Amino acid sequence: MAGKTVTRADLSEAVYQQVGLSRTESAALVETVLSEICCCLSEGETVKLSSFGSFVVRSKGKRVGRNPKTGVEVAIEPRQVMVFKPSNVLKARINGLNGAAHAEE
Repeated sequence: MAGKTVTRADLSEAVYQQVGLSRTESAALVETVLSEICCCLSEGETVKLSSFGSFVVRSKGKRVGRNPKTGVEVAIEPRQVMVFKPSNVLKARINGLNGAAHAEE
């Protein structure tokens, strides 16, 4: 299931094609949106995009891990991790369900 990877350039091109901004303005818009998401997440805020999903920063505590090759225990320090939780709309779209197909079931 190896598909195409969507890059910033691809997102900028899509904005250029669909919105009608110049390529420079489209690239700047994509950068601004991604930068704002990054800033919010780095401050510990949750970023929720309706019909898409939520990006949540969670704290993981200190724990003991194990090297799978050697079996040696290693201390893993506390850290922040980002988790993406897709919306039900996105989940349905990924699974090929739309409003009509879902209603027939």
